[in-house]
Amino acid sequence: MSASSDFADSASLTAANPTQQAHKSLPLMSNFAAEVANSWLLPDGVVDVLFEDAQKQELLRYQLTQHLILHGYRLVSPPMIEYTESLLSDASEDLKRQTFKIIDQLTGRLMGVRADITPQILRIDAHHGGDAIARYCYAGHVIHTLPSGLFGSRTPLQLGAEIFGCGSMSADIELIDVLFSMLGQLELNDALHIDLGHVAIFKRLSMLAEVSETDTEQLMHLYANKNLPELKRVCQSITMGSDFYALARHGHDVSSLLEKLSATAQADSKITTAIDELERMKAYLESQWQCPVSIDITELSGYHYHTGLIFNGYIHNETQPLVRGGRFDGMQRHSEGTREATGFSMDISRLLAHIGLVTPRIAVVDFEALSQANNAHKEALKTYVQELRRSGVRVTIPLGADDTPTNATHRIVCADNAWQLTAL
Repeated sequence: MSASSDFADSASLTAANPTQQAHKSLPLMSNFAAEVANSWLLPDGVVDVLFEDAQKQELLRYQLTQHLILHGYRLVSPPMIEYTESLLSDASEDLKRQTFKIIDQLTGRLMGVRADITPQILRIDAHHGGDAIARYCYAGHVIHTLPSGLFGSRTPLQLGAEIFGCGSMSADIELIDVLFSMLGQLELNDALHIDLGHVAIFKRLSMLAEVSETDTEQLMHLYANKNLPELKRVCQSITMGSDFYALARHGHDVSSLLEKLSATAQADSKITTAIDELERMKAYLESQWQCPVSIDITELSGYHYHTGLIFNGYIHNETQPLVRGGRFDGMQRHSEGTREATGFSMDISRLLAHIGLVTPRIAVVDFEALSQANNAHKEALKTYVQELRRSGVRVTIPLGADDTPTNATHRIVCADNAWQLTAL
């Protein structure tokens, strides 16, 4: 049989069964459709912020940073990437795991994409802060390798404030005041619940009992999981184990916690000072801001970073804190010593669901009137549109008859030789 007859037979078969060729192409079409669909997918924990939410987010960034600036905090904007030697020099293992690493194509050195801005503020203060008290504020995106929580974001818009060079509680109280007044602008300060902790108590007990690093990590894991039976068993084989167990059993009531600790712990000045700071801060929050306060001595999520009083702020009974803050060590300028510091940070994007925008007026110029307008009318329209935009009206000048915003609320028409704003 000739090649031409083979082709003819093939063509006749296809004609007899027209779906045969279509079926052969289906896998290719399906693969192409899948590739196109996948090209539009975003990674887990990464989302677009669109339209009204994007406007709210930008407005929040401006309003909150301006509030901090007016309270004496100097705005800084560190870069998104740094060499890991500086970015992760004193970072905890958790922060290192959350940091994306890349190779600098110019030098071949390892760089990190920041997962937290606070370490960058430490570097800035060490070089520009001097020895006096210094205040900083910032707002910028950070990138996480993993989301925080089940539906957490991997690209939070982090805003924060830090005070360096002051070791007294006056700095912590100032930050609390700034935080509540800032959220008060958004009418959210009454919705905030503060959970207080103090990592110095656990750190001091670990030092007194000479607990190994392995046992320390195990205790922290049991605290985090609220596993009291297993904690009790582990504490039986640890020096001063009853004290570590008391933190879990009575760490929510500082007034009675000291009585439950051993004589050695009760006589330690660092532990008694820490308990006193907790009591003072709780009393201040309740009296000054009428804020519901809880205490959890076993809250040690920032153990490797924080050094003293810490707090988490929750809003509307959410399971993930809106704001985190507390004491940490900065870097002393021109020396290997430390510089006392305290601060807080939050994800601005978490506020979007809790605030609204004033419903804007969105106007579009009537295209028919625009196309028929003479030069004098067009100049008058230009002036009128400028006045409307200065007053906050969003105005679209159409490019064609079908160019009308889907969310338009008003139309600009020409009546009696004058341009007017009319509701749709």
